[in-house]
Amino acid sequence: MKPLIVTRELTKTYDTGSVEVHALKGVSFTLQEGEYLSIMGPSGSGKSTIFNMIGGLDRPTTGDVSIEGYRLRELTPPQLAWVRCNKVGFIFQTFN
Repeated sequence: MKPLIVTRELTKTYDTGSVEVHALKGVSFTLQEGEYLSIMGPSGSGKSTIFNMIGGLDRPTTGDVSIEGYRLRELTPPQLAWVRCNKVGFIFQTFN
């Protein structure tokens, strides 16, 4: 069975100019068809950051995201848009 979502050693660092903010540090998981995953944590813990990476809206500083075998880092903008339209759904908490 092919995994639906695979993340490998995801990191995301934001450089504010005076300090580096580490939003994610080495996040890895595999989600198979039929499985459920809950990502929980306090405000600022990286939940939205990881969802933005899974949805191809943001790129990790290091690491890799695959959706049904499509490695998001390797996709062109039109290919990434296709994955977003056909493989990922978004429900925004602020009703965007």
